[in-house]
Amino acid sequence: MHPNWKLISQIFLTFLKIGPITFGGGYAMIPMIEREIVLNKKWLHSRDVADIFAIAGSAPGAIAINSAVFIGYRIGKIKGALAALFGILLPTFLIVILLSITYIYVKGNPIIEAAFQGIRPAIVALIAFAGYKIGLTALYDKSTIVTAILTIVALFYFNIHPAIIILIGLVVGIILVKVKNALGYTTKLEKDHDRKRKKNLLKINSSRR
Repeated sequence: MHPNWKLISQIFLTFLKIGPITFGGGYAMIPMIEREIVLNKKWLHSRDVADIFAIAGSAPGAIAINSAVFIGYRIGKIKGALAALFGILLPTFLIVILLSITYIYVKGNPIIEAAFQGIRPAIVALIAFAGYKIGLTALYDKSTIVTAILTIVALFYFNIHPAIIILIGLVVGIILVKVKNALGYTTKLEKDHDRKRKKNLLKINSSRR
């Protein structure tokens, strides 16, 4: 079976466009990735992207690269993963090299320092917005909301490694589902409208093939 080179090239160009305009690292990429992958291209559902970022954040390495590879694989398998990887890396690599050379000459410039005063809070806003978007798909009942609150408390007041927090969340999620099923409660793994949107997305993808 021959690969869909048109799809592979679209994946590469999409991440090539996302890479140089997402300041602030991987989490700041979430709004842009959701806009391009979910809204514009309709390749994935917003919940799928949220799950991918959760996995990418728990895996070793840069979350931006991990997320690009995971998303590329979901869309186009191995070739899609490679296309997303090179797409996200190429512009960033070239820009970092250029900035490294430029920074030597402009270090201490008051205009550059003033620019960073505006860039830093803007990046915080992007990351906060990304957290809000993930929350819309991850927090859908009392148990998930309570788990999130307890996790925030643990991060603020206890010196616990993030990897341990993720493992605890994994175990807590499994236990909650087991307990709910044992008590006869229906376990919701996503919002009702998310399931409907996912069905519609599957219909769109199947009609394209």
